[in-house]
Amino acid sequence: MTATPIAPPPARAVGGAAPRRRKRLQLLTTRDRLVLTVMVAVPALLVLCIVWLPALGTVLLSFTGWNGIGGLDRITFIGLENYENVTTNYPPFWIAIRNNVLWLAVFFLVATPLGMFLAVLLDRDLKGSWFYRSSIYLPVVLSLALAGFIWQLQYSRDQGLLNAMLGLDGSDRVDWYGDPSVNIWAVLVAASWRHVGYIMLLYLAGLKSVDLALKEAAAMDGASESRTFFSVVFPTLAPINVVVLVITVIESLRAFDLVWVVNKGRNGLEVLSALVTANIIGEASLVGFGSAIATVLLLISLVFIVPYLGSILREERR
Repeated sequence: MTATPIAPPPARAVGGAAPRRRKRLQLLTTRDRLVLTVMVAVPALLVLCIVWLPALGTVLLSFTGWNGIGGLDRITFIGLENYENVTTNYPPFWIAIRNNVLWLAVFFLVATPLGMFLAVLLDRDLKGSWFYRSSIYLPVVLSLALAGFIWQLQYSRDQGLLNAMLGLDGSDRVDWYGDPSVNIWAVLVAASWRHVGYIMLLYLAGLKSVDLALKEAAAMDGASESRTFFSVVFPTLAPINVVVLVITVIESLRAFDLVWVVNKGRNGLEVLSALVTANIIGEASLVGFGSAIATVLLLISLVFIVPYLGSILREERR
């Protein structure tokens, strides 16, 4: 008696996934597709109109000698003349570059490590830690302009608290905001006062997400608290570290409010954003010249922003 051969199961169609995918797409009604289209198109249109078109217009205007008066037909193309004047015939530009670099150095080497240190301390749930967290974070809620006014009360030459605490009187009083040799440092203290609270909050959120088992394992191996933090905890905070780095760079490059409140970015407090504002909306109304400075600021920002976006996209692909 011969056995009847069993027929193999029918082969699965190669395109079997396509009908299911098509079926899922068919679950979306016309109204759903319209809503999705609007939800994507409206933000994209806003970004295009508010960010990209003005940025592109600024770059194009940097090659012109337009003073902002009259229609667009009065715009004249002058090539790289604005960039040549900015770098060779405009001394405040290099002072602004120096101040922005100094701003970045102070934030990166002083304010950011201090914010991380405070976050590590407050992560231990000390008694009254809620009060310390609120007090340190309070400056972040304030605008930089308001922070500048608050610190004016401390730095005032005649009625300032700092001169009174130092016992300075008469000609010995220091004009902290007016003296070009010290005003940049005074402004950096005020800016760091706000930046420390922001960094502390970011690291506090990151520390709360660290697995306690990692700390316990390091303690069982005999690692000290500092060794545990730098060898175990800090590497797990890599996403927070990247965000903090980008925020620190952006905050340094867009420094504007404090110096504008103090003296409109003059007398030793020049920064790139203040020079852009002063040239475009100032009495001279040098739109093309100010646009060249803004383009330089944009290029410097892209040096840091593009690698950050690249890392984010790589992580999403993974």
